Amino acid sequence: MKRILILGPSGSGKSTLAERIGQVLKIPVITLDRYFWNPNWVETPQDEWKEKVKKLAMEEKWVMDGNYTSYTLAMRVKRADAIIFIDFPRRISYLRVFLRRLRHRGETRPSVADGCPEKIDREFLEYIWSWRKRRRPQILRYLKRLDGIKDVFILRNQKQIERFMQLLAIRTSWISKKSALYSEFVMHE
Repeated sequence: MKRILILGPSGSGKSTLAERIGQVLKIPVITLDRYFWNPNWVETPQDEWKEKVKKLAMEEKWVMDGNYTSYTLAMRVKRADAIIFIDFPRRISYLRVFLRRLRHRGETRPSVADGCPEKIDREFLEYIWSWRKRRRPQILRYLKRLDGIKDVFILRNQKQIERFMQLLAIRTSWISKKSALYSEFVMHE
């Protein structure tokens, strides 16, 4: 896997999982929140946003996290080798968002643009609340259409994420060893 797209509700752990996968596979991590938000939580204009994402998606290797389904999902999916959908319950999102707020109170967390101090407001809480009914069904339908075309992983709890990471580490280790062995045999022919 050279290009992995991670989707899921706010607070599901998309950025954390992206970082972990990037470390295991030794590929760059692209957190879309860092590119979408400008200081003081100002959104990037739609046309400019599409161009930014198009350029990012053209990179050779990446783990990319972020939803932004309305404008750029299709172009990101087209380039992705695999899509991971973190399908956690709403209560987990709320818990993690509140913990994140406590951890980064008054400062900008690493996965968003500079000048965007961590905050929780009514609009954001409503977005999390409605995500499961509004966005989740759309994403699941979209992913179902990709069955047999792309590798799609739906992870529904932390235990599944940990198992996915174990298997990814084993697979990566095996590939590296296989490659080293293959090179060793070819060199001696």
